Amino acid sequence: MTNDETPKSQEQAAPVEAILSTPDLADALESPQFRRFLDQVPIAIAVSEIGGPEYIIYANPEFERIAGFESAMIEGMPWNKLDGQAERADTAQGMGEAIVQMSDFIGTFKVGREKSEPSLVDVYSNIIEDDSAKPCYRLVAMVDVTAHETEKEELDKKLREKETSLLEIQHRVKNNLQMITALIRIEARNAHGRIDQAPFSRLAGRIEAIQLLYSTLIEHGPAGEVDLGLYISEITTSVLRAHASEGIRLDLKVDSYPVSVNVAMPTGLVINELLTNALKHAFVGRPGGTIMVHSLSDGAGCRIIVADDGVGLSPDSIWPKRGKLSALIVESLRSNAQAKLDVVSEPGKGMRVTIAFTRAAAAPEKAD
Repeated sequence: MTNDETPKSQEQAAPVEAILSTPDLADALESPQFRRFLDQVPIAIAVSEIGGPEYIIYANPEFERIAGFESAMIEGMPWNKLDGQAERADTAQGMGEAIVQMSDFIGTFKVGREKSEPSLVDVYSNIIEDDSAKPCYRLVAMVDVTAHETEKEELDKKLREKETSLLEIQHRVKNNLQMITALIRIEARNAHGRIDQAPFSRLAGRIEAIQLLYSTLIEHGPAGEVDLGLYISEITTSVLRAHASEGIRLDLKVDSYPVSVNVAMPTGLVINELLTNALKHAFVGRPGGTIMVHSLSDGAGCRIIVADDGVGLSPDSIWPKRGKLSALIVESLRSNAQAKLDVVSEPGKGMRVTIAFTRAAAAPEKAD
């Protein structure tokens, strides 16, 4: 059977296999009682006799219904008179030709009928031998899967509609976040000289990091998967543009690396915090310097380095500070990606933060 079969069609296929493996079926087919039993089976059954020209000698009422022929027309008919177009099969032949040349499950075919709509049927064909192993009968069974195919199409349609709705929501969220970021920065500029603008700037940067994540989700890659290299590049460019400083050189190297949204978001926020801190504090009293952002991957995982050659942390300082939002973001990254974080700082020589996680821990979840 194929993987496309629904559970319901698999339930119907079970009695098909039981009939095909019935002991002494050649003898049983000679029995009127057995034929009456086949008349009541809710699966289309037809039998032909092998030896000379092969004609159908029996067809039950369900076979008549599916094939669209009356019993009087079917009996004495060769298999190639059955009209059926392959939908899912290992052959491009019509249904009648495939029945006599293949065995077991031979495929799904569309059967046209004069007085009703076409139907989709799974078709089985099996040779019945006598006691001396001589082929004497061909038994063909059909299972109508039209309803299940319609259900599958309806489900696919609903899934497509759901995906479209999700994309629309993501677009709206991205646009709203973009507007919120712009408003915060406008208010911060308007309040220049009256209040400390740093909290506004940090908040705007964090919101923009999330907005960039939504943009990456919408424009690139499968649902629920983010290219971390692309995302880090966009965040780095955004932060440097927002905090433009003369004399700052950027060393940016990134590899394409797919991760889940739950890993990408805290990673982006951590990088946003580190870059914002470096641009504001690392080069105070200096004409400029270098900021390095590397996100490199291999078969084992990904290693991200954010470093500067600035003044470094003071001896009594740590990053991230407990109780601060940056500490919560780092903890989220450790939890979601099982990330290891290493912070090295030396006064006068700058600060270097290394984030590492394995491929398995950061991989996007696969849809069932």
